[in-house]
Amino acid sequence: MSRSRVPLLVGGTAAAGIGYYLYTAGGDGKVAEKQAEVNTTTNTPQITADVHKLSSKIKGELPGRGQEAQKDAELLGRQTGAKVDSALSKTEAELARAKAEAHAYTKEARDATMKKIDEFDKKVENEASKAKSGIWSWFGGK
Repeated sequence: MSRSRVPLLVGGTAAAGIGYYLYTAGGDGKVAEKQAEVNTTTNTPQITADVHKLSSKIKGELPGRGQEAQKDAELLGRQTGAKVDSALSKTEAELARAKAEAHAYTKEARDATMKKIDEFDKKVENEASKAKSGIWSWFGGK
């Protein structure tokens, strides 16, 4: 049966928060507890202030970076497209060359085979005519 993942996510988030405050406090639990305490002047938890500070920082940086990232992605896309087109045209040229070579080889092989077959037919016909004349000579013919 399917179990809810909400408790796992809440526990993971809590552990990450505790780890963050311990890290910023240099591993000292008392300092980390002090950082996470409620700010008495604004009556808001320090955690909320940190979240708001981080959120505003990200929102402030995203608009400029979004346009820059989009331009970089477009440039990268054009460069990649050009490389793909170049590789595709090279591959098509090599394929056309290989096809032409294969066609020429096939034609040469067919011509050589037909020449050998014609020579064999001529030889068989000559030998058959000799044998035919030899057999008829037994019976008084040419």
